[in-house]
Order: sequence, then structure tokens, then C-alpha cells
Amino acid sequence: MEFNFNNKTFSLLENSKEGKVNSETIFKYKQEGNMVTAEYYGGLIKYGTIIASLKNNELNMLYQCITVENELKAGKAKAKISLNSNNKIILKLYWKWLLDNKEEGISEYIEN
Repeated sequence: MEFNFNNKTFSLLENSKEGKVNSETIFKYKQEGNMVTAEYYGGLIKYGTIIASLKNNELNMLYQCITVENELKAGKAKAKISLNSNNKIILKLYWKWLLDNKEEGISEYIEN
């Protein structure tokens, strides 16, 4: 199955406590071929970006953001892609911060 992220918006379903994203954060995706990018903001995030490579039902992601407390964060994630019963894309991210104490967690997002 091929997934299309172009001009799709996502929001959080659930997040590990070490994550900075909350229900007020909006993700706006673009796609060209297997390259997927996104901008995100809202809640605790002033601004963030994602760049990812799409292969089958997985996104390999690098992301960075600045929080409302002016904290710079960067990380990497593998996102498993699936569809719910309404054919909306679900992303389940297994992520890890690259700086500081390298906390990791799982978060889940749904296409709006």
C-alpha cells in the first residue's frame, strides 16, 4: 500500500511523558516522492520541522523544535504507518531525543 502525506494535517492521540508535543500541537505534512516533510507548532512547541524518508509502511524521521521556553530539541524516530477503520492514517512513533539525557518514548498521531 502506498501512503500519501501531501497536504495532510495530524494531531496527537497519545504521548510518553518525556515528549513535548500535546493535543494543541498541529503537524502539517508535505510529500515529494519518498521524501516527507512537516512543520509543527502549538501547545509547548513554538516551531518544529520534520524530514523523513518513506519506505513501505515506515517513516524514518529526524526532527527538531524550539519550545515555548526557548529550549532547542532534536531527535529521531521510526514511525509505523497504518490506517484506521475510517481510512485515516495513524502514525506510531518510536522516538528518541538526540541531546541531553537521550530520553525516549512512543507517541501516536492521527490524520485530521
